[in-house]
Amino acid sequence: MKDKLVVGLAGMAGSGKSLVVSVAKENGYGVVVMGDVVREEARRRGLAPSPENLGKIMLELRQKEGDAVVAQRCISKIETAKEPKIIVDGIRSLNEAEEFKKHFPKFSIIALHSAPETRFKRLYHRNRSDDPKDWQIFHERDMRELSVGLGNAIAMAEHIIVNEQSREIVKEHTKRILRKVEEKWMR
Repeated sequence: MKDKLVVGLAGMAGSGKSLVVSVAKENGYGVVVMGDVVREEARRRGLAPSPENLGKIMLELRQKEGDAVVAQRCISKIETAKEPKIIVDGIRSLNEAEEFKKHFPKFSIIALHSAPETRFKRLYHRNRSDDPKDWQIFHERDMRELSVGLGNAIAMAEHIIVNEQSREIVKEHTKRILRKVEEKWMR
């Protein structure tokens, strides 16, 4: 299990993580979505997956079980995945990154960045149950994400993808970065 290549993906909501994940999948990566842990917890509690509920659960889990709790709950999913390369969608803190590094020595972070206005438009049009319906809710979500350390994880990423261009340009850039990560660890 320790020989798996694990790539953590950090980015604010709406930055385009799902686009990077789709490119990774096309290139043989298995996918583990950290937000699924929080959504599973909401289901377990019988709560709707609203932005408020999911944000509250995320903070509560961290408070009760530590800052790396979501990463810890993802480790078995990574270990049991059949693929030798895994992309972890949704790194939120350096604590989570450190938890993954302890279990998977071949670990790298890729950050994704988009302007707040771009991200809000994407989320508004995506219209998932936990997506913000107005700017205030969007801003509150950003502040909550930053409060748990997402900005630090983005700042410490080995590679950054700026997602303000066409999907095709971002896909090509993503492929190049994934190749660089693989070359680093597969030597």
